[in-house]
Amino acid sequence: MIAFLTGTLHQVGTPLILLVGGVGYSVRVAEKHQSLWSVGQNLSLWIHTHVAETKFELFGFPDQKEKELFLLLLQVSGVGPSTALQLGAIGSEKISQAVRDGAVRTFTQVPRVGKKLAQKIIIELGSKLGAIEELQLGTLDTDRALLLEALLSLGYEEQRVYDVVRKTNMDNQTLEQALKQTMQTIGTTKT
Repeated sequence: MIAFLTGTLHQVGTPLILLVGGVGYSVRVAEKHQSLWSVGQNLSLWIHTHVAETKFELFGFPDQKEKELFLLLLQVSGVGPSTALQLGAIGSEKISQAVRDGAVRTFTQVPRVGKKLAQKIIIELGSKLGAIEELQLGTLDTDRALLLEALLSLGYEEQRVYDVVRKTNMDNQTLEQALKQTMQTIGTTKT
């Protein structure tokens, strides 16, 4: 199976065509990425090879975390690869929050996802919430991940502090100094 491709972008669209060693690979990617790329650009994609009775499709992701989220969504019964690709475009943070809140509307905004499928996604991903949150933590560097863990141990809610932690300048600061600064920032933005 194909796991990773690096080549020249030959055509942007759905699917895009990636030219690798004289072979053009047809790869489906989330629409949100297509506007970032242009023909002739060198591009590397993590690949999921989907084989079905009548189809052989490649799905591409700019980073491994996005591919892992896609694979988690694909495990939900009733969610096929095209739907998983569109759901993955929502992002792990919003999916995690929607699962926690039981926010059916977050998922029903995606084409071909009705209320029943959205409820099924929430139920089935509820048991995998830890895996989704690991994907979120994976986007933080080590210092920010430690800062987030410190805030969580102090009783702050993750969704409330995650964005603040991500924006915190960790240069030339100890963890203690960053913690104090972040707590002051959160304190001034309480609702």
